[in-house]
Amino acid sequence: MIGRLRGTLAEKQPPHLILDVNGLGYELEVPMTTLYRLPSIGEPITLHTHLVVREDAQLLYGFIGKRDRDFFRELIRLNGVGPKLALALMSSLEVDELVRCVQAQDTSALTKVPGVGKKTAERLLVELKDRFKAWETVPSMFALVPNQPDGPAQPVVSAENDAVSALISLGYKPQEASKAISAIKEKGLSSEDLIRRALKGMI
Repeated sequence: MIGRLRGTLAEKQPPHLILDVNGLGYELEVPMTTLYRLPSIGEPITLHTHLVVREDAQLLYGFIGKRDRDFFRELIRLNGVGPKLALALMSSLEVDELVRCVQAQDTSALTKVPGVGKKTAERLLVELKDRFKAWETVPSMFALVPNQPDGPAQPVVSAENDAVSALISLGYKPQEASKAISAIKEKGLSSEDLIRRALKGMI
């Protein structure tokens, strides 16, 4: 099991990235909440990881913090929740926001995540309630982490296309993704900024 990787951030193609570890490139899929916290291309980074082995693939998921990875592992233990849905949940809401939803048994935010209907949201909250009794929300540093420059600015069209592709990979329909990005696109925004604003508007 690969539990942690430290290397240089080589590529970012939301929601995927490549981490160069001593010349070996690891491709990881990350939730958007991790993507927002990544340093610039070429900078060192440590990610906590979870490896999923299937008959047709070996998939590696990365998280900026151990707590995020633990939350991911709790989600995929639930019936009907695979890595894709877990990443969609964690991309749309911060871990602390998800914990608060569970503690308050609030389905409203969950039902806005693609692939989560009212019945699924209710089931998730019931199943997670006992698991999360020991979990507490902690002051989030999310709002205090500024976007870091990635060197040369991304071309506008490329940033928008990357943002749309990332939303589609999370389960949003192509029309929904395109509409969400078109509604908030602004000159000079990176794909990460576009994704963050789009997800905030959807939730």
